[in-house]
Parts: sequence; structure tokens; C-alpha cells
Amino acid sequence: MDKAKPTGTPDGAVPDATGDSHGIPAEPGGSATAPAAPEADASPGADATTPTRPVGPAKADPAESVEAAAPTVPGQAEGAAGPPAAAESPVAVPGPRTGGAPDATVPAQHQAPAERPRPLHAPDPYSTPPYGEPGPWAPAPPVQRPVPTPAHGTYLSPGTPAHGTPVPPVPEAGAPRQGGQWGRYDPWAAPGALVAESGGGPGERRRERRAGWGRLVGAALVLALVAGTVGGYVGMRLERHGGLGTVELEQASGQTGERAPDSVAGIAARTLPGVVTLHVSGGDGGALGTGFVLDGRGHILTNHHVVESAEGDGSIRVTFNGGETARARLVGGDPGYDLAVVKVSGVSGLTPLPLGDSDDVSVGDPVVAIGAPFDLANTVTSGIISAKERPITAGGEKGDGTDISYVDALQTDAPINPGNSGGPLVDERARVIGINSAIHAAGGPARQDDSAGSVGLGFAIPVNQAKRVAEELINHGRATHPVIGVTLDMGYEGEGAKVGGQAAGGGPAVTPGGPADRTDIAAGDVITEVDGVPVTSGEELIIKIRSHRPGDRLDLTVERDGESRRVTLELGSSDPS
Repeated sequence: MDKAKPTGTPDGAVPDATGDSHGIPAEPGGSATAPAAPEADASPGADATTPTRPVGPAKADPAESVEAAAPTVPGQAEGAAGPPAAAESPVAVPGPRTGGAPDATVPAQHQAPAERPRPLHAPDPYSTPPYGEPGPWAPAPPVQRPVPTPAHGTYLSPGTPAHGTPVPPVPEAGAPRQGGQWGRYDPWAAPGALVAESGGGPGERRRERRAGWGRLVGAALVLALVAGTVGGYVGMRLERHGGLGTVELEQASGQTGERAPDSVAGIAARTLPGVVTLHVSGGDGGALGTGFVLDGRGHILTNHHVVESAEGDGSIRVTFNGGETARARLVGGDPGYDLAVVKVSGVSGLTPLPLGDSDDVSVGDPVVAIGAPFDLANTVTSGIISAKERPITAGGEKGDGTDISYVDALQTDAPINPGNSGGPLVDERARVIGINSAIHAAGGPARQDDSAGSVGLGFAIPVNQAKRVAEELINHGRATHPVIGVTLDMGYEGEGAKVGGQAAGGGPAVTPGGPADRTDIAAGDVITEVDGVPVTSGEELIIKIRSHRPGDRLDLTVERDGESRRVTLELGSSDPS
């Protein structure tokens, strides 16, 4: 049944009481149920052309059912309908409330489509999906259930998580693998762990792990071997050479010019050309010693004990500083002074050594000793004068006293050894002040060929005495001895030198008409001083006398029967032959 259509209302729209349309279009092929217009009040001036509305709600089509009006959505525009209901389901639409008339109901199919709810916040520029829905860029991961951790002590391959960390199950061979970027994702694995690829069984994986371990151990062994070899080589170079490069040692530049004349080097340079080495052979055996050149005629001074084996048919070979050798003959010797002179012939260019003054030497003066110790020719040692007028005796092997030497010696700490005998002891001006003769051995002073070596106590014959003896040997072939004309009691153990009872041949102890007899010295007297210097034994008195020349005058202190007196005498001379 058709409904009344108000004038001025477009088709398909239902006007409200004010004549305005709410924009509810009519369904095609059907009619909309319009709310009834309220009846106009009877009042003067009403528009006669306006259609009148019956009072009360308008009756709908009998075939349609009337339902309660749907509540409006807060914030929705006035007149907008809610979500569409099921097909053919009537929906109550509230109408104008003029004059208390009830709203008419409009079928759902005749209602306008509901609008989408608008958000209360600003539009999202990133088009984030609503909460609870996964984004297109993050597909859901596969669900993997945790499994129990292996028992404590179970072998796990390298990289296995620590005890207590859940271990993901390994897919069986042939199992399908999920594709996409989540194909190997395991939410239950340790950080950084990957699920094993399918296609290999547990046995194959164990073999692969063993092979990996084997390669790792082999590489470690090779690395250790190489490191050990390199380290050993580097250590060897560091220990031996202090570095890895070639060792180059620093060296100071050579000194130019000559040494100072008073230095040991300067003294040796001037003295060595005049020093010779003597090799002696004869009936009593051989000997080794040193000598030095006295003059340009070939005379050489040395010790008597060096050349005594050449007396008779022995031979003497002289070796000079430059290595030249020559034969020499014995000119003369004196065992009491332990001095001898030999001579070489046919040798030119000799370098005689200058002679000094031994009386002018002071204790502490530097000295240099040159010789051939143990046949080491041209050996130079240095020291000082340790003492002067040191009385020593040496020799005595024959037993008759004829080979004993009495020397008022110079003592030095310059090393002197066997082979140095007869060599020069020179001062700082390269002048000879002594002839090296003896060293101190365990049993006392001894000749150098009787001892093992130096202990810092060497003795030299003063050059003043040696000069006189050498001149006599060269000029006369023998030397004279100064004497006082008495025979001494060498067994006397008291202080001083005691005149004996008789001479060796049974004659008187005091030589008649000799120096002692002229000063009233008699047998049994004790001589206690020479020139004011005490003497303690007969050997010491002989040494003091032999340090002088024949004709020298001596002051003696003599005791007789407990009384002392001083006498002066002139030394006589004796021919040792």
C-alpha cells in the first residue's frame, strides 16, 4: 500500500517533521516507511495548502513488523544508522518528536549503509595494522617444542650450549623444511646456533665432527712445530749474538805516534833490541837464560850459573831480538858473584844497553824486567824496587862452598821466572840497574833454574858490582874479591860474625900481615857492625865486604871479652885462582 508523499520531498527520501530529509534513500523496488506528520494545530493563519497529519503513530504495512528503535552510536552524525542487520530484518528508526507522536520503523533493507568508525587519533602515516594482527614483513615463526636437556656427562659437539640450556630437536632426514626466512629459525636454541640441515644422519654428523677435530689437532701440531723451530732459532741467535742480525764489533782507531819514553812500552821498545836469549849445552846438561849486550864488540853479560855447563867443550847459542842466531864463547865467569861474560863474533848492528847507577836507586822506583821465562823470549814484566842491600846467598850444590854466590841484592816484585836469569832490570830511563839472578823459593832464596816460578820476590845483582866484575872478566878473564884476611866460623849461632880458630888448611885464622892483622883483630873476636850497619852472620859479613872494591876502607865494630871497639881497615884483594 503506497504511502503519502509530502510535497517538495525528493524521491527516495523520508522527510522529518520540519520538512528536511535525513538522507535515507529508499530501497529500489520498495517503499520506505515514512513517519507520520503531526497534525497541525488549529490556529488562525495556518497554511491551508499544508497537508495535515493524523495524530498518533502511522500504521505500517501489515506484512512488516515493528521493532524497537536502535540506539545511536556516540560520536556518530545525527540520523546515521548503525551496522546493517540481517536481510529483511526491520529496524526501528527514530522519527521527529513533535507533539509526542511515536517514531515509525523502517525496514533494514531500506536503511542507508553504515559508515566505518573513525579513529580518535591522527592517521598513521606507516599504515600499521591494528593490534593483534601480524605485519606482512614478519611471518609467524614455526612452533617448536622444547625437549629435555641431555644428561650430565653426555658428549656434545663443539658449540653445544652449556648444561641446562634447552637443546632443539634435529629434524630427521627427509623431513620437509619450512621455507622462507624462518626456515632455520629456532626460538629454543642458544644465541647464534643454527638448526642442522636435513639430509644427514647422526653417524655422518659424528664422522664430520671427528674429521673436524682431527684437522684442528693436526693444524695445531704443525703450528706448534713451526713455532718451536722459529723460537729455537731466534733464541739461539739471541743467546750467541744478542740479536738476529750480523754482529759487528766496535773498534777504536789505532793510536799514532810513539809511546811515552818513560812508559813500560817506551822502555821495552828501547831495551828489547839489546836483549838476547842463551841456549847452553855441555857435559853437565843444558841451561836456558838471558843476557844483554855490553858493547859493540859482541860482549854479553849473563849469570855464571847459566853458562857454567859450557866450560870445557860445551856450546852457547845466542838468539837476538830479531830472531838472528849466533854462536858464542865463554870469556870468563865468577861463581862467587854469579856473573859471566860471553862473546859473539861476526855479528854487526848490535845494540848495547846503557848502564845506570844502582847506588842511586830508591825503594819504590819503577823497574822493568826483560827475559825468556820458560823459553818465552822477549817477555816484559814490570814492578818496583821493593828493597835495597838485601843479602842473599845462592848455589852451594857442590858442597865445598866454591859455588856459593854472595849478593847484596836489589829486591823487586817484577815477575821473574826460570829463564829470566842474566836478563836486565832497567829503570824508567831504560838504563840497566841490575842483573836478574835469583827468586825466593820455599826453602829460601834460590837460583831461577831451581824454582818453579815467581812469588813476587825477585833479586838482582846491583849493576855497580856487575860492572866491575864484567870489566875484570873481559880484561883479565877473572875477577878479584875484596878481603879482610880472616877465616870465619860459619857455625856460629850468635849475633855477628865470629873469627874462627884456624884456617881450612890448618893455618892461622887471621892472615899474617893482612888488613885484619894490622888492626889487631884476633881469633875469637866477633864483628858486629860494618860501617855502622849491624851484621848477624858470617854470610852477611861476606856480602857486605864483596859489595866493595879492593882498596875501599871499612869501619868495623869488634867485640872481645864483652868489650866493643871500632877499627878502620883497607880492603885487600884475593885472586880466586
